[in-house]
Amino acid sequence: MTRYVIAPLLGPSDGFDPAPRGDEQIHRFDILHDGHLRLGIKSALSQLRKAEGVPTGHGLELLLLATVVSLADTRINRARSSQDGWTREIGLYLPVADPVSWYPAKPILERMLRFLTGDLWTVDFRAWLGELGRVRLQGSLMTPTFNAVSLFSGGLDSLIGAIDKLDDGAENIYFVSHKADGAISKPQNDVYELATRAFRNRSPMRLAFPTGKVQDVFPELGSENSTRGRSFLFIALAAFAGSALGTPFPIYVPENGLISLNVPLDATRLASNSTRTTHPFYFHRWNELLTTLGIAGTVQNPYWNRTKGEMILECARPDILRATAGLSISCAKPAHGRWEGSSEPHCGYCLPCIIRRAAFLKGTEVMADPSKYRMEDPANSDLDSTNKKGEQYRGFEYAIERLRQDPTRTRSFIYKTGPLMEDLDKIEGLEGVYSRGMEEVAAFLKGIETISSEADT
Repeated sequence: MTRYVIAPLLGPSDGFDPAPRGDEQIHRFDILHDGHLRLGIKSALSQLRKAEGVPTGHGLELLLLATVVSLADTRINRARSSQDGWTREIGLYLPVADPVSWYPAKPILERMLRFLTGDLWTVDFRAWLGELGRVRLQGSLMTPTFNAVSLFSGGLDSLIGAIDKLDDGAENIYFVSHKADGAISKPQNDVYELATRAFRNRSPMRLAFPTGKVQDVFPELGSENSTRGRSFLFIALAAFAGSALGTPFPIYVPENGLISLNVPLDATRLASNSTRTTHPFYFHRWNELLTTLGIAGTVQNPYWNRTKGEMILECARPDILRATAGLSISCAKPAHGRWEGSSEPHCGYCLPCIIRRAAFLKGTEVMADPSKYRMEDPANSDLDSTNKKGEQYRGFEYAIERLRQDPTRTRSFIYKTGPLMEDLDKIEGLEGVYSRGMEEVAAFLKGIETISSEADT
């Protein structure tokens, strides 16, 4: 099986040209332009300076690693590069100032990336020659305007997380976002501007990371749209920003507990077919990595034991939520509307859309669902489990029925997506949020039925 390796170069004079190790294909490309790092990193450095922050060397290198991970994840097609249609072999060479300081991080990185994406990763380090692209150290005399970092995706959970933290006022939050295509970046910007307008006295700031453009990585393979590794870049961006503090800081990742556990709805969704972007085990590996690199951040989910509906009901400022929730986007594929001849960002039938609809039903006393869905009325739609519109509805029906038949299965189910040995003190809370989250969905599914055209033939 071929391993596909990405090797960034530091300018045209960089002669790094590793020999293939067995069956490897290596793509070398320049990550510098006029002495500055490409892939969106120059913009991130500039934005962070506006918040009086300069990252540490490890913070900068971690963000570079994350951009290369994202590049590999989105440019190496699974079907064409793997033997089983999913598991790829991917290699990376990361230029760093002190390779020895990174060696203890190698097994942690490879383990967490394997868990996150389901691929076999090999991460190697080589010396960063010269000073091109490095951060000037005079920034160490600057004092950042923030003392905590929170992810802001533009989704409903991150919106509620932002409202709650800004209303609390105990910390100066620096928000970080990853701008993707226009279907996400514009609504993300709009909802952020509207939500923070009521807190101008707090002077909230945000780092919006642009997507770097690199063409023809492995042109014979084509691109990949499963994007299982997207959260690695998102959290690395937060660690990059927070490293400027030089003191302990939280990295908040607001996500409801049901989607965070993301228990497979049926046996076909085990392993990486069920996303693990905010799973507790993954967060523990992040904290292990940051400790190893000397970055004093702690990745945490304030809503690990709350369903999405409970987050709506408990939002600190329901008035702001009512004014902004309609701009938030939960859909897994918001850009697909253009293919269906619709401008609506929510499909109404993917897993996040179903959980969103159920949550607003739960939170009716706070607000009605302001979202417009491309599939507006599932109760009067042809929900065939053999196609995309009926697949997730049928999956929830199946999982809910299994729980109804034997509620004691809850504990075994929450272990299916990943290990929880480091969270034994939270098991009852995790069981509870899973059960209540599925009850929210069950309430929404009343009156909705699916069919299987294959079973009927």
